[in-house]
Amino acid sequence: MSAPDSVHELAKARLAARAEKNFARSDQLRDEIAAAGFEVVDSAGGYELRPKKRFPVYESTRDIRPINSGKFEITVAIIVEGFHEDAVTCIESIKAHSQCAIAILVIGDPGILGDQLDSRTSLVQVNENFGWGENANALLRNVTSEFIIIMDPSTTFTGDAITPVLAELQKREFVAVGWRGGLVNLEDDWRSTEDKGAGEVDVLFSYFMAMHREDALAVRGFSNRALFYRNADIEFSLTLRHGNGRLLQMELPLEQGRHHGYHDSEPEYREVQSKKNYDRILERFRGKTAILSPRR
Repeated sequence: MSAPDSVHELAKARLAARAEKNFARSDQLRDEIAAAGFEVVDSAGGYELRPKKRFPVYESTRDIRPINSGKFEITVAIIVEGFHEDAVTCIESIKAHSQCAIAILVIGDPGILGDQLDSRTSLVQVNENFGWGENANALLRNVTSEFIIIMDPSTTFTGDAITPVLAELQKREFVAVGWRGGLVNLEDDWRSTEDKGAGEVDVLFSYFMAMHREDALAVRGFSNRALFYRNADIEFSLTLRHGNGRLLQMELPLEQGRHHGYHDSEPEYREVQSKKNYDRILERFRGKTAILSPRR
């Protein structure tokens, strides 16, 4: 597959930018070349253009290489296991309302999700599923932006949710901000949480959970023992608070559709894995009220 003249012109402009040490322009042109379906490789004679693979395929999350977030400070990271149509709706809503990178980790054949690839949208296919916690951690480790949002594909944007979240994270008062969360219910011995609305909270939920990647990695991310998503976000939230991090719940222009990860999972598996996750929470954190946010 030979590159069209328009792509060669971009490659020549990139060479000129590099010669002028204008590396920001060089990177921009490289991204434009990639968006056109080619990768540019520097050579002694100038450059080579090679057809770009649409997306990498890995046997497991442990094999994933860095996922380039380009010029964006923040990446929305989505784990997709089935129900591709809903994931497309989610991704299209992000593109319609916000400026950010998007990273999609797909278990198995991505199907129609491949059509979403563009200069700010990356996709990796993973053939073996080691569980939700491992998938989330692979995204935490490998996107290259400073900030990341772990977001469920049942969530959709109805407006710009990125700008206010990024502004809040950049203040560095909170290590994570999100859309839904709550306070641990002390009256029932830590067995539930209560949504108190916007403000400082004990826990955030992974419908939409934004954080500084370094802060998340400093506490080793989500538990790799969490095969199922439910309660893994609560455990991670309390881990952040145990490390002296503060969490903020915000009102954001988001909506949630049918949560397939819950409603369409096998009931016995769902309940067993959810209980395992929550049992770890009780074992690690119950009674440690010093890590909790002020009651309200």
